[in-house]
Amino acid sequence: MVNTTVSETLLLGPGPCNVSENVLEALSRPLFGHLDPRFLGVMESVKSQLRIVFDTENSVTFPISATGSAGMEFLSVNFLEPGDTIVVGVNGVFGGRVAALSEKLGARVVKVEQEWGRAIDLDEFRDTIRRESPKIAALVNGETSTGVYQPMNGVGDVCREAGALLFMDCVTSLAGMPVHVDEWGADIVFSGTQKCLGVPPGLAPVTVSPRALEVYRNRSKPTPSFYLDLDALLAYVDGEGGRSYHHTAPISMVFALDAGLKEILDEGLESRWSRHARGAEYLRSELAAFGFEPVVPEGERLNPLTTLYLPDGFNDAEARSKLLMEHGIEVGAGLGPLAGKIWRIGLMAGNASESSVDRLTEALKSVLS
Repeated sequence: MVNTTVSETLLLGPGPCNVSENVLEALSRPLFGHLDPRFLGVMESVKSQLRIVFDTENSVTFPISATGSAGMEFLSVNFLEPGDTIVVGVNGVFGGRVAALSEKLGARVVKVEQEWGRAIDLDEFRDTIRRESPKIAALVNGETSTGVYQPMNGVGDVCREAGALLFMDCVTSLAGMPVHVDEWGADIVFSGTQKCLGVPPGLAPVTVSPRALEVYRNRSKPTPSFYLDLDALLAYVDGEGGRSYHHTAPISMVFALDAGLKEILDEGLESRWSRHARGAEYLRSELAAFGFEPVVPEGERLNPLTTLYLPDGFNDAEARSKLLMEHGIEVGAGLGPLAGKIWRIGLMAGNASESSVDRLTEALKSVLS
């Protein structure tokens, strides 16, 4: 029986998350044209704030007009050519997706694999870069399918020694965990708005280093995409000497991202990271009483997205259905080899709070009674 009194779903899955009133109000603002100087001023505000959140000075930092998966494809299609070698860390769905996309683009893919629920072994990854001398080395900083936060120690240095670009997926880590693009030596990085940035899905923030831009300029052939072509996009979002029309940007989403970024910077990045860490710790402690156990060992956990093994005899699909339909709470199921074995519980952006956990635990008591 559906509880029709639930007015808003508490989104505690792997994304999207609930958004603030400020972000909702920004979405409802009257529109500007996509080449209106006032809109382009908002875009400049977004770009400036994204540099702070990415912790980078890269001038090429902007939101792609599509979801996070397009951010992955944007970076791949612009920086990979047929015959290039890419080393990819694969310990979940999204590392596997980078590898599969690279193969479609005709690249030679070398995988460094790890069991799901563990971080990539950096010694093995760095050694593989040294051995293969790839064009790109790719790591998922926040693996949404497993709840793993990937350490990046020394990878950027090894990439530079080998002449490789460092590609990083920080869709679920950005603004919820420490991300230091310049310090880590990451060259091509993407995220998504629907996780810790606290904005609806629809934009993919990206940042590209000057080093990567030079590699892009030396492509042997043009980028095999119109919509995701870096030069064409830069002519629109940067427009030094005048912007050129490329596509109609999702104006309301840019307004929303501007509002969400302002909230992040008002809170402060370190305060926000700490709040996500406290929320994850409280979640693990409260759900331990029900028999849930962490999938990921301490030191490798992605605070915005906690993965927990289900208790023995637990009916995964039935419990999730009751939480959603009777209590208005969404949690995520496991994927791949972890399907039916784990839950993925997101405490992202404003949802990273004890009150979110308390509401979940009270609902679980009812579901399991």
